[in-house]
Amino acid sequence: MTNDAAGASAALTVDARGMRCPWPALRLARAMRVAQDVVLIADDPNAAREVAALAAEQGWRVNDAGPMGEAARWRVRRD
Repeated sequence: MTNDAAGASAALTVDARGMRCPWPALRLARAMRVAQDVVLIADDPNAAREVAALAAEQGWRVNDAGPMGEAARWRVRRD
């Protein structure tokens, strides 16, 4: 986890590339314990579904931040 102020407006960045589900969602959940705004980068094709389900369950807002090479990015915020 890094705090990437330049690319994500002070959001905490979680790089979960190479991790298979459920690990990207678990890393996101852990980051959301300490941050209001997290950018998750993951390349598992199931990550989108896992992130959406976790966010819906927790009441978080998810914005698709678009592709990043072969990975995808999501910006998750606590309302």
